[in-house]
Amino acid sequence: MPMSELLPTGLEPGWADEVRALAREKDAVLLAHNYQLPEIQDVADVTGDSLALSRIAAESPASTIVFCGVHFMAETAKILSPEKTVLIPDANAGCSLADSITADQLREWKAGHPGAVVVSYVNTTAAVKAETDICCTSSNAVEVVASIPADREVLFLPDQFLGAHVRRITGRQNMHVWAGECHVHAGINGATLTRKAEENPDAELYVHPECGCATSALYLTGTGAVPADRVKILSTGGMLDAARASTSKQVLVATEVGMLHQLRKAAPEIDFRAVNDRASCTYMKMITPEKLLRALREDRDEVTVAPELAARARSAVERMIAIGQPGGGE
Repeated sequence: MPMSELLPTGLEPGWADEVRALAREKDAVLLAHNYQLPEIQDVADVTGDSLALSRIAAESPASTIVFCGVHFMAETAKILSPEKTVLIPDANAGCSLADSITADQLREWKAGHPGAVVVSYVNTTAAVKAETDICCTSSNAVEVVASIPADREVLFLPDQFLGAHVRRITGRQNMHVWAGECHVHAGINGATLTRKAEENPDAELYVHPECGCATSALYLTGTGAVPADRVKILSTGGMLDAARASTSKQVLVATEVGMLHQLRKAAPEIDFRAVNDRASCTYMKMITPEKLLRALREDRDEVTVAPELAARARSAVERMIAIGQPGGGE
C-alpha cells in the first residue's frame, strides 16, 4: 500500500520533512520501534527493538530523544541517558506485558523466596527494574539465566511464554515464572500456527518467544510436520538477521504485524506473511504522525524517572550487559 494511503486525513504530504527539520532544530534523535506504523518507522533516524534503541540513544550526541514506542521503552531510554530530554509522542501508550506486574507485587513475590535472583525482561516499568537483580532481552534470556549459580532460585518475570522457553532450554527446575503475557503475542495461538504451516509447507517460521504458539512451533518440528531447520524462535532483531541470510521464498511471522515492514525492507525478495494478521498492538499504533509533530513542536510529553529509582534500574540493565552484549531486545 502506498504510504500516501496510510496518512491520516488532513495531514500535509510534507509532514515528514517538517519532522526532520524540527528534529535538527531541537537536536533530537528520532527512534521508532519495529512495531510502529510504517510511516513512523520510515521517518525515524533509527528503527529497532527497545533496548537496542535505548543504547543507540545513550551513544548519540543528540540532547533530546524522541521515542516512538510504548512508555516503558521511553523510560528505559531515560534510565540509560539520565542527562538527556526524552519525549514520547503519546504518554498513554502503555504495555499489557509491563502492566502485568507491579513493584509491590514483585516485592511480595521476593519476600516468599528469600535469596532468589530476580530476572526481569526489559519489557517492564522502571519501578520493577529497580527491584530486579538482572534484566534480560528475549535474545539473551537463556544466557542470563544460565549465568546464575545452579543452586540459586530464579524469579523470572513477567512473560510466562518467554519464561517457559528459557526453562525448556536451560532445564532449570528452580526457576519460578510470573504468569504475565503480552495480549497481542498471547493471541497468536498454536492452532493458527499449525494451520498456516500446513497451508504453506515450504515456508520458514519465525516465532517470537513471547508468543503463545512457541511451544506448538517446537511440537511441529518434533513430530516432523515442519523440518527443524525451518522453525526459528527469534527476537525481533534476530528475525531481521535471519531474513537477510535466508534463501527461502516465503516466511510465516509470529509476532506483532508491524514487524513485517522492516522484514520486507530487509529482504524484499521474500514473501513475508503474518501468522495472525490481526496481531496488532493498539498501544504501539497510538503514535501517529500528528502526535510526533506535536511532540516536536511543543516538547511534549516528557518522560521522567526519579534519579534514585533510575540508578537502581540502571544497575539491573548494566549487569545484563556485563554478561554479554544483547543481540536484540524484544
